Amino acid sequence: MIKIRGLDHVVLRTTQLPQMLHFYGDLLGCPVEREMPPAMGLTQLRAGSALIDLVTVDSELGRMGGGAPQQQGRNVDHFCLQVEPIAIDALRDYLTQAGVACLEDGERYGSDGFGLSLYVLDPEGNTVELRPPAG
Repeated sequence: MIKIRGLDHVVLRTTQLPQMLHFYGDLLGCPVEREMPPAMGLTQLRAGSALIDLVTVDSELGRMGGGAPQQQGRNVDHFCLQVEPIAIDALRDYLTQAGVACLEDGERYGSDGFGLSLYVLDPEGNTVELRPPAG
């Protein structure tokens, strides 16, 4: 059984990075914690114990999500849930046996630093990242 600890991060795609940084950073008080090179297109802001990741759609990461967000388009790339400690292989085995589509796992940066996580698809095809505690 998997036990959720909380939301780790949400990834928002944007064509308006300065305005998004103003909104989340200046207005809502989420400071920039980590910035990747502009070509990669990722800026991470601290939102309490979680992160808000802003990905520019014309960047390397942003192009992976398709076209720019719009009324009928996709804006949320994925969200990440923190889970209680479990080995990634055990997590993958559990979910695969339950018929869940598991994607790639790997080391990624989340709200508690670098650690392993696993991408899966929910029944609607949304990407959900499952992340045990780092360390």
